[in-house]
Amino acid sequence: MQRNKIEEGVAIGLMWISTGIVLLSVVLILGTIVVKGFPALNLDMITKTPSGGFYLGKSGGILNAIVGSLLLTGGAVIVSIVFSLPVALYLNIYAARESRFAAMVRLSLDVLWGIPSIVYGAFGFLLMLTLGVRASLLGGMIAVSLLILPMMARAMDEVVRLVPRDLLEASYSLGATRWETAIKVVARQALPGILSAILISFGRGIGDAASVLFTAGFSDNIPTSLLEPAATLPLAIFFQLGTPFPEVQARAYASAVILTAIVLGVSVVGRLLVWRYGRHVVK
Repeated sequence: MQRNKIEEGVAIGLMWISTGIVLLSVVLILGTIVVKGFPALNLDMITKTPSGGFYLGKSGGILNAIVGSLLLTGGAVIVSIVFSLPVALYLNIYAARESRFAAMVRLSLDVLWGIPSIVYGAFGFLLMLTLGVRASLLGGMIAVSLLILPMMARAMDEVVRLVPRDLLEASYSLGATRWETAIKVVARQALPGILSAILISFGRGIGDAASVLFTAGFSDNIPTSLLEPAATLPLAIFFQLGTPFPEVQARAYASAVILTAIVLGVSVVGRLLVWRYGRHVVK
């Protein structure tokens, strides 16, 4: 009995320590970028594009990178949803959940999930060369969609698997087809989890630099076409930190604050949607 109490105390202590380390890491990361970036944050940063000599310390902003990141990641998320949701529904509605085929698909998604983003960037660059496409917004969308698709599909698959089988059987007993059951019952019940999967994928995509380094290019202008180069916030931060000018480096931290605020804002909106639609989910 004494030994069990000691083991439980050690386990609880490790839990508290782990939680403290995680919270401390979050505070340090956010505190660092806010303290270093907030003094350089101003209205020009989010309302103007870079002017001549911006990376040498002159005037301008990063509106091009903000718009480029939102367009690129938003397009990649839409493409990923188009492929991920059907995969998740097929694995759980049409295919046997524990079949070899379903197991191989899930294993493939897990392997693709673990591939470094620079590999997706290199593959996307090779694909662009094959198709004759230049570094552009379209190329960046392709690379980012390849990056986040396995993550989104696997997360949606796990969420759909949590839908009670009794709901499916009840739907079939009322004469509903598999397609009607998948869309009107399963997808609706799994909607909060699906939204969470989309949010996670969005945050992963908008913060990645390696996959867009060779595929999206970089431009001081806001892209007006899918075939034009597009700036992104991660690359803007990278380029600003690489300069020897302290004022430009401070802008890099301000750009990081903006990127964090975008992700936080999207997460808050997503959580509100999850809360709204989660009220009607069968527990």
